[in-house]
Amino acid sequence: MERKEIFEKLTEIFRDVMDNDEIVLEENTTAEDIEEWDSLAHVQLIEKIEAVFGVRFSAKEMTSWDELGELVDSILAKIK
Repeated sequence: MERKEIFEKLTEIFRDVMDNDEIVLEENTTAEDIEEWDSLAHVQLIEKIEAVFGVRFSAKEMTSWDELGELVDSILAKIK
């Protein structure tokens, strides 16, 4: 799976979880960039991302991400 495909799937997930079809994700997107991205939404996002991509993240991984691109890096590392 290519990085672009991961971003496309993540965009669908974010739009669904946050009920906002206007969300545009980029490498440097953070929770501060998306108004609806609070702690509850974060949990829902992680659960759905893990289910869609068939991966599991450790607590250490999840707290290490500063930008969305780092999440994508983690997904790529797990699905290769």
